[in-house]
This record gives sequence, C-alpha cells and structure tokens, in this order.
Amino acid sequence: MTTIILVLFIWIVLFNDVSSDCGCQKLDRKAPDMPSISGQVCQQRAQGAHSHYRDYYGELEPNIADMSLLPGGTVYMGTDKPHFPADREAPERQVKLNDFYIDKYEVSNEAFAKFVLHTNYTTEAERYGDSFLFKSLLSPLEQKNLEDFRVASAVWWYKVAGVNWRHPNGVDSDIDHLGRHPVVHVSWRDAVEYCKWAGKRLPSEAEWEAACRGGKERKLFPWGNKLMPRNEHWLNIWQGDFPDGNLAEDGFEYTSPVDAFRQNIYDLHNMVGNVWEWTADLWDVNDVSDNPNRVKKGGSYLCHKSYCYRYRCAARSQNTEDSSAGNLGFRCAKNA
Repeated sequence: MTTIILVLFIWIVLFNDVSSDCGCQKLDRKAPDMPSISGQVCQQRAQGAHSHYRDYYGELEPNIADMSLLPGGTVYMGTDKPHFPADREAPERQVKLNDFYIDKYEVSNEAFAKFVLHTNYTTEAERYGDSFLFKSLLSPLEQKNLEDFRVASAVWWYKVAGVNWRHPNGVDSDIDHLGRHPVVHVSWRDAVEYCKWAGKRLPSEAEWEAACRGGKERKLFPWGNKLMPRNEHWLNIWQGDFPDGNLAEDGFEYTSPVDAFRQNIYDLHNMVGNVWEWTADLWDVNDVSDNPNRVKKGGSYLCHKSYCYRYRCAARSQNTEDSSAGNLGFRCAKNA
C-alpha cells in the first residue's frame, strides 16, 4: 500500500511540473524568428500576462470570421532608433490597450465590391475623377503626356483621370482577376465608411503596431529582425533598383493577394508590404482642419530600403483624409 501511495505521489508531482512548465523554463532557450503557437502560449502563461490567451483557443470566445483576437495589456510602440526622424518614429513608449479584434487580411476588392453593392457607395476617387498611379503602370507616351501631373517630391507618381478602385492599374484595367487583391485608391473616409458598414472601425496606430509586432518587442518586422528568414520572401516589396527595374523576386510586381504572406502568430497577413494601411489616428493631434493628415502604416509593394524603408512595424507615414493611390488600402478592427 505504501509503495502504491509513493508511486501516485511521484506521478502527481511529475504531471504538475510538466503542465505548469509547458517547456518554458528550460535554460538557454532561444526564441526563433517565428515561434510556434504553443511556444507563445507558454510565454504568456509564464509571464502571467494575457492569461486567457484567447487568440489560440477560439472555443473560449465567439469567432469573428477572418479576424484575430489580440490580448490587451501594456505594449511598446515606436523606436529609439528611428530610420526617419521626421516621421516621428521616436521615442519608444509604452501604451495600454484593451483586447481587440483585427482583420487577418487587408480588405479585398471582392469585399469592397459587396459593400458598394449593398450601399451604392461612391468613393472619393470616383467623385474627384482621378487618383495616383505609379509610373510603371503607364506607357512612356502616357508618362510624357502627364508630365505636368506628377508629384513634385516623387516624380514617379502621376495623377491620372479615370483611375479608381474599379480601375486600379489604369483607365482600361479592371478587377475581374483581382478579387482577392487589396482594394486600393480608397481614401481614409472611404475606409471609415466601409468599416462602419461591416460593424467595425479602423484600428488605432497603437493597435495596428501591436498587431504587427505579433507579441514581440523591439523587432523590425512582424516575424523578427531578419528580412528573409530561411532565405524566403515574407512580404511583398520592391526588389531591384528603385524606381526602375522591379525584379519581382517575391513573386509579385504589383499587389499580391491579401492572403499571400502570413507574417506572425496572430495569423495576420501582409501587415508590412503590399499596400499601406490607413489607421484611425491623426498625424497631428491638434489638427482641426477639414482635411487633416491621418497616419498610415506598413509600407507597400513599392517600398525599397534605398528610398522607403517603411515596411517596419515602427515606421509610419501620412496622407490627407481625401488622398488615394494605387498602393493605399486598409483593414478593419473591432472592440472585443
């Protein structure tokens, strides 16, 4: 009898050790660039933060289609090593967030088309009659004819009449084969209206950045610090010499499907690269003008380290609310 009790006691101790440790207490454990989901849960348990870890156990919370639930808490945003000081990337600071949902994917053409079908909404680019296109989408003759409609500080951008979300790559283009690509040529106000219709909202900059970082601190990209882990492409950006000669080594010369690049453990895709994404935040919190600048995050397929090294989580830029372009889209968020 004594022997049986002793065996049971040893078994209970061993069982409890394994379940409470879950492999997190091992010495010299090095976190990989893309930790396993179970590893992240272990880290959260060990830290005592976000103890519900609902992101990974959907049965504990009602699922929202194509959205990920991010745990609230105190997170870092910004950086003390800014690449573009004028963009106000610094300083690194801590912010408190509540739990929130964020779309796993950028809003696609097919999703935006449903919104337009149900609401008969007209985007600002359609109302203005034009939007901005990158030079490689225009023929040499079109570029010559539109020389006076270039952006002075970025002469590879042209204001082109007839371009909008329905005709994203030129007047004669369409979205027939781009249903799963991100909707572009949408202004901040267009994005707000879509999110309202979907019962959502735009994410704050802090929420967007927390989602981008994927539970990591002080990392450049959603998966870590190395641009190409395992020598693989993890995002859609420019390869080659900018602004001419895009090699498209990542497989895409222009936009990629919204589900092309899964980038962190929250199952978020294309947080960096592909298209810039609008956030809810004002660039200048004191701006009370009719058309203020809003923060956009994530960079786009046109970003290259030599010019626009903004496909980092801490990077940021801005446009006026009515702006639209062929590399500017969005995703939505929702209160948990």
